[in-house]
Amino acid sequence: MEKSNTDQWEERFIAYYRSQAQLTDGSHDLGHFQRVWRMAREIDRQEGAAADELVLLASAYFHDLVALPKNHPDRGNASRLSADRAVRLLKEQWNDFPPGKLEGVRHAIHAHSYSAGVAPVTAEAKILQDADRMEAVGAIGLARVFYTAGRVNGLLFDADDPLAEGREPDDRRYALDHFQLQLLRLPAMMNTATGRRMAEERAEYLREFMKRICLEIRGE
Repeated sequence: MEKSNTDQWEERFIAYYRSQAQLTDGSHDLGHFQRVWRMAREIDRQEGAAADELVLLASAYFHDLVALPKNHPDRGNASRLSADRAVRLLKEQWNDFPPGKLEGVRHAIHAHSYSAGVAPVTAEAKILQDADRMEAVGAIGLARVFYTAGRVNGLLFDADDPLAEGREPDDRRYALDHFQLQLLRLPAMMNTATGRRMAEERAEYLREFMKRICLEIRGE
């Protein structure tokens, strides 16, 4: 079967990462980009396939070109920096990438980040934001929370009050607090009906994990 134009571009993007890019953050590696693209394509399909596939593909593969640690003072600017770098890369690395799609890629990447505070206004930006946020819920989201906490020397949880029932949640100190402060809020923040439904299913897994870890903390 002949490959589509989008599949051919995806092969080129993957080849670039494997031959030229140095990815050192396990939560923002090639696997992350591939999963975000697969999720974005599925959300788009279920939402009626209104998005530009090439804009969505490029945005998914290059949305985290600048990945700063959670505690970095410039974290809020990471998506803008990624957007600018992605556009430069697409221009310099592939002179046949359609120039008319570059601004769509720029906006989708800039708007995807929770910390950027930029409202997504295109179909591609809304879908990319949902697809990327899907990585934060469910089993993969659980793994990434504790991986990220380890990178910044955070603690797993407050052993005396793991669910922050008698204190203010602090996800800069405790990884488990991040569930309440952000992850479990994500389903309601999704842009698409498909995203909300899928995120809620994954969030239920996180709730069950929280119940289980509390049982184990108590020795039950």
